[in-house]
Amino acid sequence: MEAGTRHPRLPADDAIVGRRRELDSLRSWLAAARDGHGRLVLCVGEPGVGKTRLAQELTRLAVGSGIAAAWGRCVEDDGAPAYWPWRQVLASLGLDADAVLAGDAQSPEDRFRLFDAVTASLRAAAEVRGLVVVLDDVHWSDRPSLLLLRHLADRVGDARLLVYATMRDLGPSGPLARVLPDLLRSPASVWVPLRGYDLAGVREVLSRTGTPGPPPDPAAVLDLTDGNPLFVREVARAVADGSWRPDRPPRTVLDLVAARLAAVSAGCRRLVQAAAVIGRDFPLPLVAVVLETVPASLSRSVDEAVAHGFVERAEAGPYRFVHALIRDAVEASLTTAERARLHRAAAEAIERQYAGDLAQHLPALARHWAELVPHGEGATAREWTVRAADEAVRQLAYEEAVRLYRAALHMDAPPPAEADRCRLLVASGRANLLAGDVRPCVEDVVAGAEAARAAADPELLGSVALVLEAVPDPAVHALATQLCDEALAALDGADATALRSRLLAQRSHLAFYDGDQERVASLSAAALATARATDDPHALVDALRARKEACPGPSGREERMRLAAELVDIGHRTATPRTAMWGEIWRIEGLLEAGRLVEASDELSALGLAVDRVGGPVSSWHLDRVTACTAQARGRFAEALAAGRRARDRMHPVEPGPARGTWFALCCVLSRHVVLPEAEEVPRSRFDPLPRFRTLGPLMRALLFCSSGQPEEAGRSYAQAGPLATWTLPAFYAVHGEACATLVAADLGRTDDLPALLARLQPSRGTHAVAEGVCSLGPVELALGIGAAALDRLDDAVEDLTVAADRAARAGALGFAAEAGHHLATTLLRRDRPGDLDRARTAAVDSDRLAHTLGMSAYVARTTALVAHLGRSAPPILSARETEVANLVASGLTNRQIGARLGISERTAQNHVQHVLGKLGFRTRSQIAAWRAGLPS
Repeated sequence: MEAGTRHPRLPADDAIVGRRRELDSLRSWLAAARDGHGRLVLCVGEPGVGKTRLAQELTRLAVGSGIAAAWGRCVEDDGAPAYWPWRQVLASLGLDADAVLAGDAQSPEDRFRLFDAVTASLRAAAEVRGLVVVLDDVHWSDRPSLLLLRHLADRVGDARLLVYATMRDLGPSGPLARVLPDLLRSPASVWVPLRGYDLAGVREVLSRTGTPGPPPDPAAVLDLTDGNPLFVREVARAVADGSWRPDRPPRTVLDLVAARLAAVSAGCRRLVQAAAVIGRDFPLPLVAVVLETVPASLSRSVDEAVAHGFVERAEAGPYRFVHALIRDAVEASLTTAERARLHRAAAEAIERQYAGDLAQHLPALARHWAELVPHGEGATAREWTVRAADEAVRQLAYEEAVRLYRAALHMDAPPPAEADRCRLLVASGRANLLAGDVRPCVEDVVAGAEAARAAADPELLGSVALVLEAVPDPAVHALATQLCDEALAALDGADATALRSRLLAQRSHLAFYDGDQERVASLSAAALATARATDDPHALVDALRARKEACPGPSGREERMRLAAELVDIGHRTATPRTAMWGEIWRIEGLLEAGRLVEASDELSALGLAVDRVGGPVSSWHLDRVTACTAQARGRFAEALAAGRRARDRMHPVEPGPARGTWFALCCVLSRHVVLPEAEEVPRSRFDPLPRFRTLGPLMRALLFCSSGQPEEAGRSYAQAGPLATWTLPAFYAVHGEACATLVAADLGRTDDLPALLARLQPSRGTHAVAEGVCSLGPVELALGIGAAALDRLDDAVEDLTVAADRAARAGALGFAAEAGHHLATTLLRRDRPGDLDRARTAAVDSDRLAHTLGMSAYVARTTALVAHLGRSAPPILSARETEVANLVASGLTNRQIGARLGISERTAQNHVQHVLGKLGFRTRSQIAAWRAGLPS
């Protein structure tokens, strides 16, 4: 047996019966998993049909082949901690379950980090020599554990991992009903239904049992048991111990177990009855405390229970009932008074035994005290249930927390006071929202507001108003707004408090999503002033977020940069890396808008450190999308595509909408400069943008169609945005959206819209058209120049395109420098004034050189053709070795250092440098460095 592996001991003489086909399948799946082709096996059947027995055989096969195995058992009652089966699996692999199952309870995206951590841990354990994970009785699992299984199911196909999950076929209900369809859709999933024995199987089981008299008729046993393996084995056991009465056959397994229970000693009966109240798995020391004795005194009784087939002992684990039905039968033998006495004794024993570390035992305490509600323990039961719910939230098991909060609210006991009821509803509402279940959250909020009003408590009403957030649903948004206004009115005249500050910030956030920027400005200012007066860091963070939304566009950039610095400082002072991460993101977004691209690139390392501390796929997605935007803005197209794909793939399992939206936006702007590998796929991809992006979405798609040479499709997409007067662009995307629309209108010849679009863009001169760290369209003057040229305002166009080329080059936005130079050359040719031809030739050659150097596959044909049209050859393109040498020259290396780096002589390096100078028409090494940086040479 492998060290650290926990699973039931298999009796040597208990060869599995009637499962040859299933065993053959398990062997093939086990071999495939060992070779890196994992699978999720969903084994389904009625109680007692042998699902767990088949899992035991799978474990034996795995361990015999040198493959590790780990078990996680779900329990029937509500006393197990959240993620209980996964905790057992992780512990059996020698991992710290508390460390793996950790995260920020108030950040729902941390759930995905937790899921990823468990998945990564299992994949790492499987990588050594394979791994079998058995999840027994998942029909009893808590929903968070099932969601984790769903997450793992999509990532098991390329791992050396076989996951075997058992469930009853009585029709999925509860959490399993919601998750099972997703499990079945996983490509790695396989459905294995188990049926009862046929006559041959019944005969074989009976033949293995020694009988004191004639064996029963197998056909009669088949008719009695309907072939249920557990029932058949219990009949065989009754025959073996002489308690079989063919004239009075039992109706169910429970009858057989009850009869056997009556035949054992009083000590054995007391032991298994106390154990049945504790749970299917039971530590013997806890049973001893319940029975007011010591564990050693129970050894004879527990041996008797094992001999009579009630319980078994797992390898290096606690004792457990052989089957849930056997535990049910034992528990059913108790009177109401006996059951109550044992539940009380169990609760008190748990409190004493685990007084120093009750967290994992809170659900069990809640269950035991809940059984005592009819005996006058309603208040105690509610207290422990709420404590268990709070712990479930801390463990990011939000759905389990909701179940417990609801149990506390609806307990058959004296109802809580209105204030306490309100607090429970607020807690339940927050847990529902963290779980992503908006509708029940709204129900909790509405009921909580009624309770707060009944309690005449303005602070409670304020806590209710803070539960809901801005969501696309207009009805929910309206409710959140109404409650916020009501709570602020109720607190009017009160001293500055953190609650008031947070309510002002929340109301400002709701106004921001309404597009009411004037109200956002006043509310956010009030929130920030109030937060500063309270010196509450949480309120201050909320207020800074609200204030940031009041400062969109170029005019608000300086204030946003100050807010970003303050947010980073708070994050460091309070050791909250998520807060620091957002400050870093704001800072980079501001630098990109200001055209300070090199500084933005330098800040990525600080953002990376913050993201590493936060962890999880969502924070990494933010890093990837900002990295992609920065690279795209600088003309590093391959880097941008790689980071963009990484961001899409990382975020899609978490939030498909943002994942697709940011990837689509990045592809739209990249398509202006490079031919994408996904050129056919991206234009046709469909996703539903959020309501506030209903204008920007069609405009971006139109830009993509323009770049791919599909003007008719572009025209249709542009028309979907509606008349210009009806457009609504999100505040932080307004400049980007107007630049995008200008480029599309120019390409399509929409001269009716262009004057208004140019007027809208005028105030944004000197900035870059960046979509909040997602993608960039370069200096605003580029769009202004292209738009002016389309209107034949050639003087304006030449001036703007000259500025755009210069600003792009100085910013290091080399792709946009090439684009601006090309349009400048064509506009100069159209204007055709004295000196324009020479200027056009210079601009065209510089643009062509940049386009080839950067690999602008969507532009080089145009730039090359223009240079040829002007009758002046472009400088020869450098060879791969010469490009390498130019990069080293730009880095400041001498000829000797270049030779050492490349493994060539100093003389050869000098010759390469001379060739580079000659091909580019330069005289000095500094000109090479300037050219590589995109500066005028």
